[in-house]
Amino acid sequence: MSASALAGILWVLAATATAFLPMRRQYVPGLTLLALAPVLIGWLTWQHGWWIGGFALFAFLSMFRNPLRYLIRRALGLTVEAPPQ
Repeated sequence: MSASALAGILWVLAATATAFLPMRRQYVPGLTLLALAPVLIGWLTWQHGWWIGGFALFAFLSMFRNPLRYLIRRALGLTVEAPPQ
């Protein structure tokens, strides 16, 4: 098994563990995973090809659609709602 595949598996396990945390405790690990994802997707694409990278990108966008939507709206200066706590 390649190092990038192992890193991807560990990232998925960390994301799953983060999802089980209460919302107020998800911010730090969630932002860390959000920041590491583009690097990991690039690494997977470089080692395994564009179709694996495409699947990884699709999975990432699916998992982080709400935080990404929030960050994009905030960057554009639009109104945003805080997530329920």
